[in-house]
Amino acid sequence: MPGKPRTPREVVQEHEHRYAPDADRPLGGYLAVLSSFGTGVVGAALAARCAGRRAPQDLSTRELVLLTLATHKLSRMVSKDAVASPFRAPFTRYTGTSAPAEVAEEVRGKGLRHAVGELITCPFCLAPWVASALLVLRAASPATARTCYSGLAAVAGSDFLQFAYAAAQERHSPGD
Repeated sequence: MPGKPRTPREVVQEHEHRYAPDADRPLGGYLAVLSSFGTGVVGAALAARCAGRRAPQDLSTRELVLLTLATHKLSRMVSKDAVASPFRAPFTRYTGTSAPAEVAEEVRGKGLRHAVGELITCPFCLAPWVASALLVLRAASPATARTCYSGLAAVAGSDFLQFAYAAAQERHSPGD
């Protein structure tokens, strides 16, 4: 005779334990985060379709480069900039500074809080979300998107120039 049916939470907890018996890996939280991403993408696509908007068929090389730079910069700003720390604070704990103009934070909490903390402190993890949001903006308002892409790309380029300038100053500092 079959036992009592398990709840989805019990199934996820069993998978969490079997997946990483000696580590706290919030698979349920990850599932919720992934579900919200999928729901957001589908929702944006449906809203665009209802509004008579179409996704770009293909981006020019120039626009793809701008989108790439904008995605890089916005992902780093959200996940590492000190001024964005109020958004990350419910999920993280400040531990110091890391790279120039960036903070180091550790993820706190369990379950969904931990999963969201991992997402918003990882620029690599945020990049698909940011790129998707920028592409939704592109479908909704191409001119606004190009302005946004260009501004973020300029800031990303400026960052690299700041690093190059600092490296050049270090190489040519008096006393060498």
